[in-house]
Amino acid sequence: MAKSQWSFRSATELSAALATKKVSAVELTQDAIDRIERHDGKINAVCVRDFSRALDAARAADAALARGESKPLLGIPLTVKESYNVGGLPTTWGFPAQKDFVAPEDALSIARVKEAGGVVLGKTNVPIGLGDWQSYNEIYGTTNNPYDLGRTPGGSSGGSSAALAAGYGPLSLGSDIGGSLRVPAFHCGVYAHKPTFGLVPPRGHTPPPLPPLPFERDLSVIGPMARSAADLSLLLDVIAGPDPLEAGKAYRLALPASRHSEMKQFRVLLIDTDPVLPTDTAVRTAIERLAANLGKAGATVTRESPLLPDFAASTRLYMRMLLSFLAVSFQPEIYEGAKEAAARLAADDISLAAERLRGVMLSHRDWLMADSGRTRLRAQWRELFKSFDVVICPLMPTPAFPHDHSPDQEKRRIRIDGKDHAYVDQLAWPGIATLPGLPATAIPIGLSPQGLPIGVQILGPWLEDRTPLKLAELIEREFGGFVPPPMFDD
Repeated sequence: MAKSQWSFRSATELSAALATKKVSAVELTQDAIDRIERHDGKINAVCVRDFSRALDAARAADAALARGESKPLLGIPLTVKESYNVGGLPTTWGFPAQKDFVAPEDALSIARVKEAGGVVLGKTNVPIGLGDWQSYNEIYGTTNNPYDLGRTPGGSSGGSSAALAAGYGPLSLGSDIGGSLRVPAFHCGVYAHKPTFGLVPPRGHTPPPLPPLPFERDLSVIGPMARSAADLSLLLDVIAGPDPLEAGKAYRLALPASRHSEMKQFRVLLIDTDPVLPTDTAVRTAIERLAANLGKAGATVTRESPLLPDFAASTRLYMRMLLSFLAVSFQPEIYEGAKEAAARLAADDISLAAERLRGVMLSHRDWLMADSGRTRLRAQWRELFKSFDVVICPLMPTPAFPHDHSPDQEKRRIRIDGKDHAYVDQLAWPGIATLPGLPATAIPIGLSPQGLPIGVQILGPWLEDRTPLKLAELIEREFGGFVPPPMFDD
């Protein structure tokens, strides 16, 4: 089958083509369906297909376009992470016991996407409980990286990142608590945005069989993924805004404009590694190239600052607060085992693994003390953003690693420049934005010598999501962005 001219276009470009009748919504949807049917046997990104309803939605979009209607996503095919409720489709979060659960209604964000004219092709694969940087489970199997099928596409939104890289529509929806939007974007060379905490209501992004009630999972957000930076803003504007079932959250309605519109105006603090979790040579080399390009383009690039919060201390705090939250869903035997292990810890053990164990056992009093520490951390970040507009830093220490499905993640290892490090310690770099709730935009910045994607994250000030998003657009325009995987560039 001949390569379609539309497969790797951005949503913005496709909207323009639809408006000028160069292509129809049905043609775009059928093109994406054809690609899924042709390629997904190797990648396994789309675990739940909804092609019949997608084509119905596309026909309705074409009719609306013919009437002269205009909506942000009208006629645009896209995928959504399996963890979102889509009425009439299964939502399992990878739990085998929930394989027969069917969501009765759409999540709020899905309803907003459909109201904006989006065409939902299907749902993308996840790890069990959304708890890994790989995407595999007993129900749907393993998702592979389109750049190297023997490697992870990332997780937990790994199905979404792989779908984007393979050309299955220009947009997807994911979620993030330990990098689950940003890490897959890194590993598959696409874009993602972790919104400011609380900006996008998560109702309906709910583990089955819980009812889809308004709630805020501490640290967790939902957000957009795309193959281009501008498309992130397009989708974010559709899904952001207060939940009508909640009161007193009107602050979510309006985001300030980006601080700047030109590269030369940006004040950038750029970090390439840290002893807490070093980055390998390929990642550092790509970041150095980005730093040089930013400088040549006129941005003010600073390599260190005393204003940057203590990364080691904030990472330890993040580990405790994250595991305190995650432990709520632990099976009783796992919780008891962690409790016993935590009791054996030496008082002077401040390793990240030790902090994770301590987090499992946090009392309410201890959690409130930790939350006070987070409040102080947020104040430090506010002070930093008086002198800088963004912080650019690593997302992961290495490009995509080979599949490793050994059951105990704490015993897994990641190899960085020939030295083994604890697999779960990779939480450190995503956590730099997660703990204080800051917006962070993941962007691709090149390929490793092995042809694997490498990226960074751009952190911005609280509720100033448009600032890192704008810089992401400028970097893409000046230096390039997504590069299709050679195996699937057809």
